[in-house]
Order: sequence, then structure tokens, then C-alpha cells
Amino acid sequence: MLIGINPKMPPDLLHCLAKMGHGDELVLVDSNYPAVSTARHCVLTDPVNLAGMGAAEAAELITEVMPLDGFTNYSALRMQVDDAPDDLNEVHREVFDVLQPRLPEGGALSSIERQDFYAHARTCFAVVHTSEPRGFGCFILRKGVVF
Repeated sequence: MLIGINPKMPPDLLHCLAKMGHGDELVLVDSNYPAVSTARHCVLTDPVNLAGMGAAEAAELITEVMPLDGFTNYSALRMQVDDAPDDLNEVHREVFDVLQPRLPEGGALSSIERQDFYAHARTCFAVVHTSEPRGFGCFILRKGVVF
């Protein structure tokens, strides 16, 4: 047993987050995303499953223990909606509402085109697969530092 760790935090996610270093990125994806095939290209080659958890709840759980990066042009990226890159859908707004107060100084929330998201995701540390049913509910979170 550990003190101060959210009981919803599965051991494999906590282990993943602890292994990540500054600048490593975590892909947080919805239920439709090809999590297993994408994870095969990542440092951790199996996705971490958060069955029954939506994107906003997962983002909150992760950022309770993982700081976001403020040293690059983004702390987190959302997958853009096809043919509407500037539109934030409901899941985007919910996750960004969780992330906004957790941004460090210099931190920023941004977006990435869907096909570019798929390519970028293959370069990340790990994939976290949620049960988020809403489309485009996919994000990349960049790990920051603890001072």
C-alpha cells in the first residue's frame, strides 16, 4: 500500500509515469484508437489500459502525479477534428479544463492534425488507452520537471 496515491491509479500506469523522464511523452487515447499497434513503436510496447475511464478522468489521474512540461511550445496536444482544426469538441474542452490549471509557467495547450498525431504517437514513451467513447478524444501529454 502507498500513501497519497489515488486508488484509481493502476500499478502499471504508476510504473510507466515513474520511468518517464523530462520531455518524454504519453499518448492518451480514446476507445477507437489503435492503441496496441501504436504502442508497438513506443518505449513501452504494450498500452496501459484504463478500462471504464474517460479522457478527462484519465488526464486528471495522470497529472495528479506527473508534471506537464513548460520548456517547449506545448505541454499537451489534442487531436484536431478532421476538416475543423480550430474546433474544440466536448472532450477537448473537458480535458483542457483539467490541464489548464496544471500548466507550469510557460506551458501551453495546442493541437495536431489527426494523421500527424498518429505519426507522432509512434515516437512517444507509452500509450494509455481509455474507454472514452467520443471521437477525437486523443491527447499527447509531455512530462515536465519537479523542482
